Amino acid sequence: MTSEPTSGTQPRGRDATPPQAQPRGPVDVPAHRVSRTRMGGLWVAAALSAVVLLLLLIFIVENGQRVSISYFGAHGHLPLGVALLLAAVLGVLLVVIPGTGRIIQLRIAARRHQRLDATAAAAPPVPAPGPHSSSPGQSQP
Repeated sequence: MTSEPTSGTQPRGRDATPPQAQPRGPVDVPAHRVSRTRMGGLWVAAALSAVVLLLLLIFIVENGQRVSISYFGAHGHLPLGVALLLAAVLGVLLVVIPGTGRIIQLRIAARRHQRLDATAAAAPPVPAPGPHSSSPGQSQP
């Protein structure tokens, strides 16, 4: 590090310039990163679930008017918030049930392909015909 000669004293305080750092070559120091864990993800999911449940509870309490419900000849009275929440849960089930069937279908296909790959890897290799192999019309000496 070289410095140019200055006249008098160098300024101190705010106006002082920091010394220039010398550029270094690449340093092989591993970065200290903390990876995410399952428990951390579970903690975040639990906190978000608590917030959503609190919002649902507020929704149900604020919509307490009773409404009459009829479904395939069954009649009843429910608070409006409960009826809407029940409708939302049934709507989710309409998505989850076919989705679960499709996931099961894909897992079965994946297992089948995995078994086929394992048996193909375990089978002995078939020798390829080379230049010294005989063909059916030729005799060997």
